[in-house]
Parts: sequence; C-alpha cells; structure tokens
Amino acid sequence: MTEMPVIQTRDLSKSYGDLEAVRGLNLSVARGRITGFLGRNGAGKSTTIKMLLGMIRPTSGDGEVLGEKIADPRSSLELRRRTAYVSEDKRLYDYMTVEQIILFTSSFYSDWRPDAARGLTSEYELPVARKIKSLSKGMRTKLALLLALARRSELLILDEPSEGLDPVGIEQLLQALVTRSAEGAAVFFSSHQIAEVERIADHVCILDRGRLIMNAALDDIRRYYRRIDLSFPFVPTEREFHLRGVESIHTSGRQMSVFASGNAEAIIERARDCQATSIEVAPVGLREVFLNALKVS
Repeated sequence: MTEMPVIQTRDLSKSYGDLEAVRGLNLSVARGRITGFLGRNGAGKSTTIKMLLGMIRPTSGDGEVLGEKIADPRSSLELRRRTAYVSEDKRLYDYMTVEQIILFTSSFYSDWRPDAARGLTSEYELPVARKIKSLSKGMRTKLALLLALARRSELLILDEPSEGLDPVGIEQLLQALVTRSAEGAAVFFSSHQIAEVERIADHVCILDRGRLIMNAALDDIRRYYRRIDLSFPFVPTEREFHLRGVESIHTSGRQMSVFASGNAEAIIERARDCQATSIEVAPVGLREVFLNALKVS
C-alpha cells in the first residue's frame, strides 16, 4: 500500500488580477523526507506555501496537507495545528519578551517539548528577558525557529529559514532539520541558498514563473546528471546530439558542452561516432542543475 504524501496538490493556481503567481501546480511531497523548494525571486514559492497552510485561498485547483483539505477553513485550522511553520518575514509579537513568547506559544500546542525549547534557548544564546523588538534580525530568526523546532509536529514548513543567520546559526539550523527528520517529521523548506539544500535535502522541487519545472530526488541527480565536454576537429552539428536525456547544448567553435539528465553512455557513443577528439564527463552539482532548469547562463 502506497503511503499518502504529506503534501499533495492538483492543478493548484493563484492569480492576482492578471498576474498568475502559481499555475497548475501538481506537487507531491513524501513523508520522511527533507524537501528543498527552490526558485528565483517571484517564482511563487511563498504564495504556494501560504496556500498549503490555508492562509490564502487558491483561485483554482485543490490540495491536501497531512490529509486535510487546504481550501476548507475547518481543515486548514487542523493542518496548521499539526504543522510547524516559519514565515519568510519571521513575524513575531514585538511587545513580548523572548521568554513571554515562548510561554505564550507553548500554551497552544499539545506537542510542545519544554526540554527542546530550553535546549534551543541555550544553544541559540537567546536573551530571554529582552523585548523582541530589540532583537537583531538573526536573533529574531533563531527565535522563530525555536518556536517551530520545539514542537513534535508531523510536518515543518519553513520559508527562507536561514535568512539573517550567520554561518554558525546556519549550521545549527541544518543540524536541527536533519534531527527532526530523523525523528520522523517531514521537512519542506524554501531557500535561495542552494548549497544548504544540497547538503541536507533528500528531494528538490524547482518552481519557475509559478510552474513546477523539476521534482527529483537528490540521489537521482547525483547518479544521472552529467556535463559532457567534447572537442572536435571541425565545428560540430548540434542536431546530432538531440538524444534522450540531453537537456541543453552549448557550442563554441569546435567545443561542445552537453548537459544531460541521463543516457550519458549513448551521448558518449554518439560523440565517438562524430569523431570527437576529446570527451570529458563530469558530475554536476545542484547549482548547475538549478541554473540549467531555469536556462540561466
């Protein structure tokens, strides 16, 4: 029996007048995974996250989070009770102290872990008596993360969680997400920091102009994606390399670079048939995959 995804959408769309922020999104996020949600500014990531949490209503389409309908007000309240969320703007009650907001938040959730909250307060060196309005951006981010990570929630949804953190804070965050995943929570987080996603994610989804253009396991990217650099004694013809798995081709004089999502052996064989004098094959990182998916040079 196939396990139900923690997040499932069907043709999910959101428009603001003539602007289509999210278009026909079919997203499936499995349990027990850390999923990175990538895209350039304005791609629709935050809009998607707000729809998933029932904070804004879709224009069309539907979806479920933890089996709860995102467009149903009563169900969306239940899914938010079961989901820990960190927003992009890390909005908090500025008039409270750090200690007050921790106590205030803990009163709403039966899955609150006091020991985890105390441990994170110490690890993040949060000044418990200080007003939130006086905290630095990094400290506000750490406090928002504590309020999410101190719960034993089934799902964590984090929108740009490392924004404002220094390298030590980022390392603490990444370790905390790996720990929560090992404890059984699903993690879905957006980030502009591709290296962070590549370090800890099991899966990656890439959104561009409101559309999902990639949904792949990081292990599959490492196993199949390759850059194949070729040299020829003459100017090569690109159409000879329009093979399965070829995502893009760049030619400069007698040099050709083929970016492939698979089928590398057949591409190499074609290069030999076309009299290539040099063939170099290299694995590619997530950054190169991301830029190629968006066709950014």
